[in-house]
Parts: sequence; structure tokens; C-alpha cells
Amino acid sequence: MNARIPLAVGLGLLLLVTGCGEPDSRTEPGAAPAWSSAPSPTPEATTGPVPTPAATPSPTRTSPPPPPPVRPRPTALPAGLRKTTGVRGVALTFDDGPDPVYTPRILDQLREAKVKATFCVVGTRARRHPELVARIAREGHQLCNHSWQHDMDLGRRPLAAIRADLKRTNKAIRAAVPDAKIPFYRQPGGRWTAEVVAVAKQLDMRSLHWTVDPQDWAKPTAATLTKRVHKAVRPGAVVLLHDGGGDRTATVTACPRLITEIKDRYGITKAR
Repeated sequence: MNARIPLAVGLGLLLLVTGCGEPDSRTEPGAAPAWSSAPSPTPEATTGPVPTPAATPSPTRTSPPPPPPVRPRPTALPAGLRKTTGVRGVALTFDDGPDPVYTPRILDQLREAKVKATFCVVGTRARRHPELVARIAREGHQLCNHSWQHDMDLGRRPLAAIRADLKRTNKAIRAAVPDAKIPFYRQPGGRWTAEVVAVAKQLDMRSLHWTVDPQDWAKPTAATLTKRVHKAVRPGAVVLLHDGGGDRTATVTACPRLITEIKDRYGITKAR
């Protein structure tokens, strides 16, 4: 029995030396054993500092381009405007149409009186109502360019803008009447400049102004409108009236008497 004790002790020491302190064959070299209490490495420790995401840039807002600059408004009318007919007869002119309500009624009145007038048409309205432009021409009245969309500051804009506007309006008129003659241009609001007169001339149009403005655009009564024209009209006058751009009931109501009185006193002729 005493001999077995030393043998058992020896075998135990042999097992301790060969079996302890050896890394597990399933563990990668240099890695801590599964049972290790060492903390797991942090991302900073393995890959360096985590980059901060770049801020998303805010979308930049683009403002619409500014309108073309305009020249200062002239203090006087430029040279080259047609203000009279040059004869005894008086010219009746109608602006801002064609209008589907008022233009046909005025055309009916002119036809009944057997007289001709000048219609200064706006391009956008000519495009919208080509049948009325065609009727104006068919019944022997004159056509006049009154700008594309009644831009009162058109004469103060760059020359290229003025030219483009007038050509576009002529194109709309000729879309309704392919062989239309357009002998005149009239500046909206009478805000003439030497530049718009020159461009109109380059496009073979004379600049048509007026001598009598009863301000029917302010919607006076028919009686007031008639009185204003009667007081101001003279031989060779060019009378400014409107067949579009608003309620023209007073103008339509006043026209039969105006036409009769002017025809009897001076005669009615086309603008020249």
C-alpha cells in the first residue's frame, strides 16, 4: 500500500505538467480563450475613430431672374407720332380688343352707319379670338398692333424686347388674316418713347397717337362720354375709344350718336 501512494502521486504530477496551460486547439493564436474575462475590444480600438457623418447640404434657392431694366419715362412725347388724319375727316379708333361681347356690337354699328374705323388689337386677344380679327379685316376696317399683352412699359424696355413683342403681335394677327396689312402701332397708355417709335418704323408701322381721349376706360356714363367727345373733336381728329379691356357698355351705348354726329359734321375716315 505504501508503494502505491508514491506511484499515484507521480502519475498525478505527470498529468498536471502535460495537460494544463495549453491553449484550446479551437482558439485562434493570440486570441483570448472563450472563458477569458477580458473586455471585448471597442470599435475605436480596432478601426480607429468613427467618422462623423457629413452634414447634408441645404438646397440652395434660386430666385427668378430680374425683369429687364427699363429706361426712365420720357417727360414729353417723341417725334414721329400720328395725331391727326391730315384731312377734314375724323378717325375713330378702338383699343384693347378684340372682345367677344363688345367688338361685334361696335362692328354692327359701324356697318350700319357705313363707316370704317381702326382697331388696335392686343396680341393675346387676337390669338384668343381670331374670328373677330378676321371679321374686322373682312369688313374693311384697319388693323393696328397694340402690343402683345398691353405692356405700358414696353417702350422703355430693351430694343430686342420691343421688337420681339411687336413681331409676336403681328404674327398673331396674321395667323387670323394671313395677308393682313398692319399699318399702325399704338403704345399702351400712350407711354411713347423714341425707341418704340423707331422699332415700329423698322417693322413698317406708323406710330398712331390720338387727339381726343374721352377716358371711356374710366367708365363714365354714355351721356358724359358723348359730351366729352363732342366738346373736344375737331376736323382731322383721332378719337380714342375702347372695345375691350373691361366693361365697355357705355362706349357701345354712346357710339351710335357719336358716329352720327361726327359723320354729319366732319365725316369719318380711316387713320392715315
